[in-house]
Amino acid sequence: MNNFPEKTCDIDRLVRHPKLVAAALAGQKTEQRRDGVYAYPNEEFELDGVPFIVTDLKRQTIGDMGDKEAQAEGYPSLEAYKSLILMMHKGMEWNEDAPVWVHCFKRND
Repeated sequence: MNNFPEKTCDIDRLVRHPKLVAAALAGQKTEQRRDGVYAYPNEEFELDGVPFIVTDLKRQTIGDMGDKEAQAEGYPSLEAYKSLILMMHKGMEWNEDAPVWVHCFKRND
């Protein structure tokens, strides 16, 4: 048993966008922030047939992000990450206090 809340979505939906899948496969993406829990530590998933394992799940706010965290998300900078997120989610405001779940993962092969 774990101390995390129930999942809000299936692990297979954790990393979906083709560019982000490619970044994970290349080792450039090791984190995925979501507003819900998609996976627990030690759970495995596949991207294009390549196995990955969730290494950590932690709670942060979007304001905890900097360039280093954006790069772990597969983006060159926080500004690039922020720009894309706001473009993808029309009408969304960037709220530094918004809580997110950080899913950390690595290749498991």
